[in-house]
Amino acid sequence: MPESGIRAVFFDLDGTLADTAPDLGGALNELRAERGRPLLEMAVLRPHVSAGTRGMLGVGFGLKPHDAGYDEHAKRFLELYAQRLCVDTRLFEGMPEVLQELERRRIAWGIVTNKPARFTEPLAECLKVGGRATAIVSGDSTPNPKPAPDGLLLACAKAGVPPRLTLYVGDDLRDIQAGRTAGMGTVAAAWGYLGDGLPIGQWGADAVIATPLELLALL
Repeated sequence: MPESGIRAVFFDLDGTLADTAPDLGGALNELRAERGRPLLEMAVLRPHVSAGTRGMLGVGFGLKPHDAGYDEHAKRFLELYAQRLCVDTRLFEGMPEVLQELERRRIAWGIVTNKPARFTEPLAECLKVGGRATAIVSGDSTPNPKPAPDGLLLACAKAGVPPRLTLYVGDDLRDIQAGRTAGMGTVAAAWGYLGDGLPIGQWGADAVIATPLELLALL
């Protein structure tokens, strides 16, 4: 963990701050229906949500970014997702209380996500956190998204807090990799989507927590 006296906490968005799976999964199933394919259960889709479009098209169509047809599917998927950006998306249980407590303690907080800004910013407003976050950094805010540390370092600069006095909370291995490279304390969010790679205990995070409220004990 970093030095005592944490002054900022940054969160990944999908699967950490908010449960976006119902709307991302819903858009994927709409696309599958358009292509004459049966709907997939949310339990099948959830582990892939943190990987965004790449994860959704991978599980939904077996497509990878350089495959023929990927770009066309991605364009339509994002069109469908834009139409239902915040229909069923909610902050995870306990997260509103965590944010309120951070604000009470005057600890800056923000969002660092690989989600493009055209989705991140309206979603933050819909969730009523946009005006409260010290920094919101999207996947296209810097040249290199996570696992590169660029977005996290930008968030630190916006908050005016050195990385050694910050925590980054995320539900994917690349979140922990980015946080460690940036010199932050890292916290793995076990309530999130977690991907289908290494088990969470092998990510190398400084702490693993089961619920958002457990974060407060680390400050």
